[in-house]
Amino acid sequence: MSTLKNTLQADLHSAMREKNSMVTSTLRMVLAAITNEEVSGKESRELNDQDLITVLNREAKKRREAASAYDDAHRPELAAKEREELDVIIRYLPAALSDDELAQIISGAVASVAAQGMTGPSAMGAVMKIVTPQVAGRADGGQVAAGVKQALSN
Repeated sequence: MSTLKNTLQADLHSAMREKNSMVTSTLRMVLAAITNEEVSGKESRELNDQDLITVLNREAKKRREAASAYDDAHRPELAAKEREELDVIIRYLPAALSDDELAQIISGAVASVAAQGMTGPSAMGAVMKIVTPQVAGRADGGQVAAGVKQALSN
């Protein structure tokens, strides 16, 4: 079993002992999402830590979108609950990349692809192929794509 999943389960047990209902319910939802991911498809499998981070990012995104929707619907109490759940999930995610760190990774990938003779917008796929594994779970895909487009247009 992965260390991240062990951590989640241990923290769930601690939250249950402490009678912390917010953390308990959030971790139960996250572990249920992990279990659903493990048994989806033709064969059940055990997720590694990188797969777990992908599931956690998906759950965090759901909470951000729900909080935004509740804000738009003038339901601040429900938005606050979603943000509390988001805070619990974020504890288990790796630190996000700063804009400067992301720009450095992108510029390195652009230089590598340019050395192979590909430049301009047609090199987008090749650059993304290099950048994506380096930023997995630490940067938003849309932000990465926008940065790559900007770097290739310069």
